[in-house]
Amino acid sequence: MPTGSILVADDDAAIRTVLNQALSRAGYEVRSTGNAATLWRWVSQGDGDLVITDVVMPDENAFDLVPRIKKARPDLPVIIMSAQNTFMTAIRASERGAYEYLPKPFDLKELIAIVGRALSEPKERRPAAAKVEEFDSIPLVGRSPAMQEIYRVLARLMQTDLTVMISGESGTGKELVARALHDYGKRRAGTFVAINMAAIPRDLIESELFGHEKGAFTGANTRSSGRFEQAEGGTLFLDEIGDMPMEAQTRLLRVLQQGEYTTVGGRTPIKSDVRIVAATNKDLRILIQQGLFREDLFFRLNVVPLRLPPLRERSEDVPDLIRHFFSQAEREGLPAKQIDQAGLERLKRHRWSGNVRELENLARRLAALYPQEMISAAVIDSELSQPVMPVGGEGGPRGEESLSGAVERHLATYFAGFDEDLPPAGLYHRILREIEYPLLSAALAATRGNQIRAADLLGLNRNTLRKKIRDLDIQVYRSST
Repeated sequence: MPTGSILVADDDAAIRTVLNQALSRAGYEVRSTGNAATLWRWVSQGDGDLVITDVVMPDENAFDLVPRIKKARPDLPVIIMSAQNTFMTAIRASERGAYEYLPKPFDLKELIAIVGRALSEPKERRPAAAKVEEFDSIPLVGRSPAMQEIYRVLARLMQTDLTVMISGESGTGKELVARALHDYGKRRAGTFVAINMAAIPRDLIESELFGHEKGAFTGANTRSSGRFEQAEGGTLFLDEIGDMPMEAQTRLLRVLQQGEYTTVGGRTPIKSDVRIVAATNKDLRILIQQGLFREDLFFRLNVVPLRLPPLRERSEDVPDLIRHFFSQAEREGLPAKQIDQAGLERLKRHRWSGNVRELENLARRLAALYPQEMISAAVIDSELSQPVMPVGGEGGPRGEESLSGAVERHLATYFAGFDEDLPPAGLYHRILREIEYPLLSAALAATRGNQIRAADLLGLNRNTLRKKIRDLDIQVYRSST
């Protein structure tokens, strides 16, 4: 039977009652209070083997109290509960030295299991997380259970150098999670370097990763540093790792096994101090079966697997996400927008094949192309059912025209008067120019001339967008700031 004394602090009497009953049935002695002062008095007297405390209490915030508790009794495990279920809450709990962070509502069986682990583990002082800078823009958004679990895992990983494998569909935010691991971890003073395996020619990947010596191959006129050298002391994010060629996989495995590499054309091993975070939208186990991915490399990379759920599995996060993206757009100079409740419900029902990236692109289109501040469900429905272009006016049924409708109207104009199926010369290019030019111009204006963002918004390859800008002689909007 478990034994131990547990101190519970929460200003909600109902929660105190539930915890008292559940922990007592599990065999623990429980004392509970509704304020931080009493909890601190008990801890100062040496009472309790474990503390469970809410963040917000009437007389003091737990984030201010817990550091005092850890200073007075370093071996006393503290579990922090909170209804403020954000990424930063989990990070602050870890930073203050909490044993675990539990978002409310939580599963009582899970709580009992955590208490058991905390009391049975050797009483070693956990190193406190380094103080993290407070950011106005929270990097990860969502209060769903799936996101809460990700926050908790990330909080545990921040002060480690463990290799992480992030899996998830395109657009779920894999690079965002990798950046959060770096920006809030102990390597944040170093450089975060990202490389997408699918975007680099296969014969150049080794050079990109490890660098090359002068004369290593045709065109190598000077020595060039690779991404490992650039990320030294920081984090290297290997995106779309499933597209890495076998030869490069072998070299990467050597780095992970021995902590050193050689440049292309080089002979002297170079020591590497880099944290590796990899990501994939493919099932690497299938690639292993097909002989396309090394099994030993997979196990080296998959030390901590982290799956990002698609947006359709956490639809309750959509309202928070759309508000977050509207706030970002407003900070970039676009008009403030809101969505009515019916519109939010329509967004939550959408399948989001492009995941969070698709939702972000929608938010930017709504902010840039619609004049009304309050976006209705009718506008949302039109946007999600087919591409929509506003054509003046106040929007709505009489002020919107679908892209397909615009094309049909242009075609009707150009073909008017023709009895035969013989179009006028150059029709394709004339139509293309009349549709492409305003569409690309609007996207570039909405993104303040940022061609990378505009390409993502339009679903185009960035090089394709640049070529179209040149071919159509589009004047790119550039911010004066």
